[in-house]
Amino acid sequence: MSERDEIRSELRESLQRVTELLQKHELVESLVHRQEGPRHDLVESIVHKANLAELQRLLEPLHPADIADILESLPVKQRLMVWDLVKAERDGEILLEVTDAVRETLIAHMDEQELVAAAEQLDTDEIADLAPDLPREVIQDVFRSLSPEEREQLREALSYPEDTVGALMDFDMISIRDDVTIEVILRYLRRLDELPDHTDQLFVVDRTGVFKGLLAVNRLLVTDPDTTVADVMQPAAARLRPQQKAQEAANAFERYDLVSAPVVDDAGELIGRVTVNTVVDYIREETDNDMLSAGGLSEDEDLFASVWKSVRNRWTWLAVNLVTAFIASRVIGLFEDSIARLVALAALMPIVAGISGNSGNQTITLIVRALALGQITATSARKLFAKEIGVSAVNGLIWGGVVGIFAYLIYRNWQLGIVMTGAMALSLLLAAVMGVAIPLVMQRLGRDPAIGASVMITAITDSGGFFIFLGLATVFLV
Repeated sequence: MSERDEIRSELRESLQRVTELLQKHELVESLVHRQEGPRHDLVESIVHKANLAELQRLLEPLHPADIADILESLPVKQRLMVWDLVKAERDGEILLEVTDAVRETLIAHMDEQELVAAAEQLDTDEIADLAPDLPREVIQDVFRSLSPEEREQLREALSYPEDTVGALMDFDMISIRDDVTIEVILRYLRRLDELPDHTDQLFVVDRTGVFKGLLAVNRLLVTDPDTTVADVMQPAAARLRPQQKAQEAANAFERYDLVSAPVVDDAGELIGRVTVNTVVDYIREETDNDMLSAGGLSEDEDLFASVWKSVRNRWTWLAVNLVTAFIASRVIGLFEDSIARLVALAALMPIVAGISGNSGNQTITLIVRALALGQITATSARKLFAKEIGVSAVNGLIWGGVVGIFAYLIYRNWQLGIVMTGAMALSLLLAAVMGVAIPLVMQRLGRDPAIGASVMITAITDSGGFFIFLGLATVFLV
């Protein structure tokens, strides 16, 4: 078993154990409630404390990320019961790990003092991540508890949109001057209690704070102590700007295998860093959001949200689907006479729409991914159109021919087989054009290309496929 599978197995076991303890607690509690007697309250208190103490012992050694996964996997009532058992000093870390929807339910269950205490455990960049979900009064109290330097860092972090490098930026880093020796740096580091997390390199600046380069920790340890930093520092593989898109930072980390990267302002001064753990969290969140958006689901829906809230989160794209379904039905209605004369059309037309829809989803997935990686330019977009049209034309002729042969063998009508081949080729061409056009147009309009993409392409290929197939059949067969 791989290490990853082993971790998943341990997490499943923890979740199962937590669920069993919660069910046991609820069962015993219900039995005690049914009994009456002079010591009813005492018995209930003892049973309550015994079960919850065992549950607390199980949760105590778990990592905040594992507790977050358990909370996300529990219905709201049980989730809040577990949340009450988590030690107060870990509240902030766990709130950072859970999804936005689950975080909303946990914060709603906490009073103002608890929220302030949870936020005060965190660094300024982490507080900025929580700030959009916290009440204004809590943010004001947290501001008052920070030092002047931390307040300025928090203001700066909050000034950047959430999809930018500035929102991912960490202020906890070690910067050194380029005109000092390695010996001086080593003495300085020994005076620190600990290094910031993910410190694989030190950031070199000049007297004015302008970023100059990087000094890897492993290089620091093997270099002659009398050597100056300027002689051994290395240029940065990537210099990030706080206004850059977060996706650009993710691409840089993937391309150069980075653990940390400097963030500089327009004057070149070092203002922070981005670390790999933050980038991984961003990529995971974006991947989850894209998967939900592609199906027309809201990214802020809790798995165990109330029925009414889930209905409200889903009805937008269901309404769009209803409209497109009516359009498709009217397209079919235009050819009712043709279908009545040749019943085989009713049996064959879902094949054309289904294959073209699948082909369109393949194309749209490829284009959305390329847009996310920044691989598409104005010039390459035209080449992509040509390439996808070519792929669809070949697929249409091959698979259209296969379907045409089957249609002939089943219905003994060679004209029907030719119509099927032609309809398949044209429908796949339509799917290719729309599969490239939809995400490009949405990006041009400033929208997320993944939002509702599969819903839109399916609607177009269904209506278009029906129209193409039934139209050709009407012209050549009826």
